[in-house]
Amino acid sequence: MDPTKEPWPTTEAEARAVQERLRGQVVTHDDFGPLRRLAAVDAHFGEGDRVTWAAVAEVNPDTLELRRSVLLCAPTRFPYVPGLLSFREVPAMAAALALLPEPPDLVLVDGQGLAHPRHFGLACHLGVVTGLPTIGVAKSRLVGRYEEPRRERGASSPMFHRRELVGVALRTRDGTNPLFVSIGHRVSLETAVEVVLRVTPKWRLPEPIRLADALSRMHG
Repeated sequence: MDPTKEPWPTTEAEARAVQERLRGQVVTHDDFGPLRRLAAVDAHFGEGDRVTWAAVAEVNPDTLELRRSVLLCAPTRFPYVPGLLSFREVPAMAAALALLPEPPDLVLVDGQGLAHPRHFGLACHLGVVTGLPTIGVAKSRLVGRYEEPRRERGASSPMFHRRELVGVALRTRDGTNPLFVSIGHRVSLETAVEVVLRVTPKWRLPEPIRLADALSRMHG
């Protein structure tokens, strides 16, 4: 289902049916090559939620310097429904990613992956419809129980939802609140944690996501 070309769900029932159909396509093991182009995506809404601003920041995976950026505005195509937020953000995000001259090798998504009530959050949805490897990096917990990780950077604890491992609470900076990392698509949880730590050298948020967030707020 290509959100830039095919009809997009307009009702809650249609969206839930799409989630049920697509969530079985999520690949939970590493399925990507050398990491040469790393991107992050973020989205914000404007004009009373009528439009979605999606930003892509592509960085050098080694230096984390910004290589390319995309800022795209598209009509918001789905109403606000908890648990179905990806249906609001995916169309604009997928269109923004498609504007890059080459597809990124991996995408960090500011949102949930498997750590979602139906195991199909924004990172899973975007990964499946674009085919790109994705990692969910969320600032707050949606579902799952976990023990508070130790206070130092790199400490983590598993997060379980209905006895199933859905993600990791990861401390990316000494003494700050953890981030919630989960599988999106084509990346294992172990690798997801490793990548997120690698690209978060200083602040709480991964550098590519910080850049994408700033870009997505640059519209007038």
